[in-house]
Amino acid sequence: MKVVHVVAAGEIGGAERMLVDLARGDDRHAIALLTPNDGLRRLFRDAGLPVDDRGTNVKEGPLSFLSSTFGQGDVGWLADVFQRRRASIVHLHTFASQVIGTRAAEKTGARIVRTEHSTRVYDDPSCWPFARWSLPRADAVVYISEHVRRRALAKAPFLRDTVVVRNGVDTERFDVRPPAPSRFLALGRLDPRKGLDLALEAIAGVPGASLDIVGTGSEERALRALASSLGIADRVHFRGYTSDVREAIAGASVVLASAVEEGLGIAILEAMAMGRPACVVPVGGLLEIVRDGETGWVAAARTAPALAEALRKAHENEPERARRGALARTRVEEEFSLAAMRQGYDAVYARVLKRPGH
Repeated sequence: MKVVHVVAAGEIGGAERMLVDLARGDDRHAIALLTPNDGLRRLFRDAGLPVDDRGTNVKEGPLSFLSSTFGQGDVGWLADVFQRRRASIVHLHTFASQVIGTRAAEKTGARIVRTEHSTRVYDDPSCWPFARWSLPRADAVVYISEHVRRRALAKAPFLRDTVVVRNGVDTERFDVRPPAPSRFLALGRLDPRKGLDLALEAIAGVPGASLDIVGTGSEERALRALASSLGIADRVHFRGYTSDVREAIAGASVVLASAVEEGLGIAILEAMAMGRPACVVPVGGLLEIVRDGETGWVAAARTAPALAEALRKAHENEPERARRGALARTRVEEEFSLAAMRQGYDAVYARVLKRPGH
């Protein structure tokens, strides 16, 4: 079995980090990459993964996306990669990969597996026509949480082979670190879906609480301005992007998620693996990770006052942070391990290859 993963993306997010963990150290896997981001290239190459790179002429934007989707250039290049790699399975991970990856796989006869890392294609009207075409052509569709699967089936009841395989964490790499002084941490891209404006409003309601924000994105300027207007600029620190989040997690006591929508939350799982409890809003797949009173704090609602109340409880109780952090680590080991994720995908691959024609 040979699997070629297609990644067409401009930024590094949870999907790309999950793929590194899935494929690292396994010579059955290779990456077909279409990106303008040199950091994304380095992510895969530094992990020792074989990468076929479309090159630096890849552009972002609606016109470039449509040209890639409906044209022949990227599809032909992908088909050549699949044939040269002798791919029996093509695994699609990003929205921009779904149509071109499907078209190229149909040229070569490879089976198609796709992972839905978020609800984006089901929620965004501009994405849905593309997904509506490509989804029925997949041999299996994998969801990273029950939340994403439920949203998908409500929109696409015609899907024939769906399964949940939750993201796993390398618990040796994300090892437990000594407790840190009270400090909150938000990890991820700075875009509207992550809802960091709500996090800032909540932090403003917790005297003495500080927040590190690790990541970059289109919302950074607006978020900096909001922190200043709330009078908390001295308590909020924008740390920028890092390719290795472990030191940032080690310096925090609680990881925070205030997203508008969240498929699962790989950054939350990584922090939990390092013994950090989570403080989250009651949204999407976050509720499949964090158990209120056990592995963290779940706000009563997705509002600034409710989140501030949860943050206040975490900020003021060091023994409880330690207790819930230890339970968070145990939960990752038992339910979100790297081995469980790999076994889940191997089962999907085996099932689609057993169908007639292979």
